[in-house]
Amino acid sequence: MHAITIPEAGGPEALVWAEVPDPVPGEGEVLVEVVASAVNRADVLQRQGFYNPPPGTSPYPGLECAGRITALGPGVSGWSVGDEVCALLVGGGYAQRVAVPAGQLLPVPKGVALATAAALPEVACTVWSNVFMIAHLRPGETLLVHGGASGIGTMAIQLAKAVGAKVAVTAGSPEKLARCAELGADVLIDYRTQDFVEELHKATGGAGADVILDIMGAKYLERNIQALAVNGRLVVIGLQGGVKGELNLGALLAKRAAVMATTLRARPLQEKAAIVAAVREHVWPLVEGGTVRPVVDRTLPMPEAAEAHRVLESGAHVGKVLLLAP
Repeated sequence: MHAITIPEAGGPEALVWAEVPDPVPGEGEVLVEVVASAVNRADVLQRQGFYNPPPGTSPYPGLECAGRITALGPGVSGWSVGDEVCALLVGGGYAQRVAVPAGQLLPVPKGVALATAAALPEVACTVWSNVFMIAHLRPGETLLVHGGASGIGTMAIQLAKAVGAKVAVTAGSPEKLARCAELGADVLIDYRTQDFVEELHKATGGAGADVILDIMGAKYLERNIQALAVNGRLVVIGLQGGVKGELNLGALLAKRAAVMATTLRARPLQEKAAIVAAVREHVWPLVEGGTVRPVVDRTLPMPEAAEAHRVLESGAHVGKVLLLAP
């Protein structure tokens, strides 16, 4: 088979479409013939040499895919050869075939095209696990999403609205904010021209956000604490703004607030399987009912993954960028 390899860390040109050995499904795994994968920020970091896959896993980038099961490993039940699935991966999605733990498989939602389903697993699992399973966003509360036009942001807006929350977003242009509004965002903040703490307090009568989903890390830490409501929960899932920040514990104590930070890729199989099962139970009915939909900006042939990475790094996209396997 062929896959996108990274012989040496570097820019987008470091991604090389090359012939590699076929994966073999192990105990509890299935082999999926990949129809499409999606590009995530973690893939960019891996290409740059900053986010290596866990030992013993696929060296190829790609944290999600959609395709068809072509073989079952030992001990797999509940799935059959020929099933159309999408999957949360530890890596290996930028390839023609990938071995996937059965607990990380999801059926393609009714009404969603097979290739388009590749846009769902990573964002659905990230948002549901962080905003709902960890931060426990409730109806009537306010969620602030940084990067509202990203793949994660577009999913977070829709899921929060579906459960009856108010949603505030930051984005970097009027056009992106308009797209967020189309998805249901209530409070639109241009981070280039507006202060999100000030705008959020205006919009909430000074209360602030009950939950903040943050991709920036250190750069936004102090201001995120200022933006939190009493009993608020800040969940950090990205470090685009740095890894070290100063935390005012007094401000945190005064608000009886919490700061949490998570990753998805390195979690044990059992934890991932539990998240996938929760997504199938709670998110898939919303997708099949049309309340939540995948947002795809564009598709490119998988051998042109370098161009897809350039698009992601430019910030010119809204939602997901997909790679179609030849």
